[in-house]
Amino acid sequence: MQQILPIFPDDIKMVNYQVGFKKMDEFVHYFVNGMPVYCHDQDDKNGYRFVLATLVNNKFCSIRELSEALGVNKKNVERYTKDLREKGMAHFFNRKETRGQCHKFTPEKMKEAQRLLDQGYSQYGTAKAIDVSESAIRYHISAGNLKKKVAASRPPPATTPRERDIADFLASDMIGVAATRVEDRVLAAAGLQNAVISFDSCESVEFGGVLLLLPFLLANGLLSYKKYYSERLSGYYDFDSVILSLAFMYLCRIKSAEQLKHHSPGEMGKLLGLDRIPEARCLRSIVKELSVQERASEWNAYLSEEWINQEDTSIYYIDGHVQVYHGHLANLGKKHISRQKLCLPGMVEFWVNNADGLPYFFVTGEVNEKLQEMITTQLAPRLLELTEGRVSQDELDADESLPRFTLVFDREAYSPPFFKLLWDCFRIAVITYRKNVKDKWDEEDFSDHKVGTDVETDMKLCEKQVELNGVELREVRRLTDSGHQTSVITTNYQISTAFIAFYMFSRWSQENFFRYMRQEYDIDRIMQYGVDELDKTIMVVNREYSNTTYQLKKLREKKARCQAKLYVLVEENVEGELEQTEKNIEDQLECRQKIESLEAEEQELIDQRKQQPYRISIGEMPEDTRYNKLKMESKHLQNIIKIICYRAETSIANLLAGYYRKRTNEIRALAKSIIFAKADIYPDYQTNTLTVRLNSLATPRDNMAIREIYQTLNDYEAVFPGTKLKLVYK
Repeated sequence: MQQILPIFPDDIKMVNYQVGFKKMDEFVHYFVNGMPVYCHDQDDKNGYRFVLATLVNNKFCSIRELSEALGVNKKNVERYTKDLREKGMAHFFNRKETRGQCHKFTPEKMKEAQRLLDQGYSQYGTAKAIDVSESAIRYHISAGNLKKKVAASRPPPATTPRERDIADFLASDMIGVAATRVEDRVLAAAGLQNAVISFDSCESVEFGGVLLLLPFLLANGLLSYKKYYSERLSGYYDFDSVILSLAFMYLCRIKSAEQLKHHSPGEMGKLLGLDRIPEARCLRSIVKELSVQERASEWNAYLSEEWINQEDTSIYYIDGHVQVYHGHLANLGKKHISRQKLCLPGMVEFWVNNADGLPYFFVTGEVNEKLQEMITTQLAPRLLELTEGRVSQDELDADESLPRFTLVFDREAYSPPFFKLLWDCFRIAVITYRKNVKDKWDEEDFSDHKVGTDVETDMKLCEKQVELNGVELREVRRLTDSGHQTSVITTNYQISTAFIAFYMFSRWSQENFFRYMRQEYDIDRIMQYGVDELDKTIMVVNREYSNTTYQLKKLREKKARCQAKLYVLVEENVEGELEQTEKNIEDQLECRQKIESLEAEEQELIDQRKQQPYRISIGEMPEDTRYNKLKMESKHLQNIIKIICYRAETSIANLLAGYYRKRTNEIRALAKSIIFAKADIYPDYQTNTLTVRLNSLATPRDNMAIREIYQTLNDYEAVFPGTKLKLVYK
């Protein structure tokens, strides 16, 4: 109980015949024989105790006299006197005031008591556990120092697909199918707020397995777009929801906004914590809002730098991929499509990948740029910027054969002088196939090598130093069982023969990437309609010159056929019957006249072609056939999202690979099975968790592999965007 000081009088009061005290100006003064000797503030407890003890110890008065004069307990005065005598004056002024405080219920016990209460312990059980009285626990709870655990409200039962389908159908009479959050949509329409991400307990949600890839999407930078794109200020769906919607769509093999019409919007919305996924027209309009900011190239540059730094590779694969155009709005140059063996109008994207086929970035050509030109003007400078500092200038000066990095590409960019240019200007090495190999090496020169990292392959290899067009190169050849020799050349003198073969033959991983992206992610789809003008100073091959050359080629083919026919007629005339000679001579004459006519036409075409320049600027082209280009910003943005999806799918496939013998053929199929599988979703806002329980897959082996990677996914502790819910997989 807290001590209360006595009431001091304003007029002097005598303790005995020589000691008195009086209150003046908030201070209490003590007098001995009429002289002031002590003074303390009227609220100073320690000063009051010290003065009383001093008066008694100095024999100015007794304990009883002070007790009666001040109206205080005699025991208190005795304690003050004893403390002064045994502990000295410092005891009164250097001690911590502890009256009214707990001595047994320390702060450490307070924390332990709160922890036990949070775990559901009763007040009695908590008191017993920390060795205090139950009344102490009750007192601190009433004082607000401790809080009882609030009984968690029982979550509503999980909804079944049938129940959700009925609710989505009933909502169609108000706003639209599955638009069940009417109040949120009204507020969003008024510009007051975006949609609030809130999950409901649901059983067997379609494509629920896609949530297993969310940690990989986040780890690959899906939401890093915020560094470059501004926020959406109004509307029901924010940009986070739209970016996640696109990523989930592509992973679920829904390749366009139009295909969303064939899937339940409510079920897709449950994966996002919303009532429904955006409708196709709404989704296109929001993607357009992102596209008009024109920040896709900056976002791609940031992501590629992050990926390159994480993977720390020095081998980059470069190849072009043609997006064929079948429309009529744009005038695009024709490109050779190797998979169709045709020349068709289109635009070329030049991709940079690693040895496993994982993409880093891509650059879109303007007109008809070749691979050599794109490497020199765009790809090599971009890679030098991304890998700056990886190899220092001192290291390059110390080792003349050390490259900054190595490019691997196919025969399209084959040119020994070009290889020398890359080395002299950029210190970049190359690995590619050699063209026009006519000689064969002695088979006895070949030896067995183990090629590969994870899976080794036996190859017969041989290496020699060669000089092509005045450029010194390393040439490595592989001898197959059929006796064919595949020639590979390189300017990299740091790597072994086996690794030269490994890196070159791994180039098919990039081709497989293109095929997979075309088939699974529809990477060739046009995402935005419209054209942009090209720089009119760009030089291109004159289309009239090309047409004339084509006519000349066909004319010469026709003339060659006539000459062959004439040769046959001459031979028949020599060896044939005499009766056929006259008719044969007439046929020869007719054939010669036709050849002379074709030669005249040929000369006319040659003269006509001489008057036409081989290359002209785009501005000099006729307006109706002048080259332009498709609007590519929206496609660039969505390609980045598809790249992230591919990398996320590859990540989970690599986790599963250890449980399959034929992993190359099976893990991609298993990853798709996971995505297409249904899952139960259980949010818990008390513990801030979102539990995802995947339904059974087709085989016990698949289920076992999934269970093995759950711990890895849970260790990442991914939080669903826009919430505090930590994802838990079971």
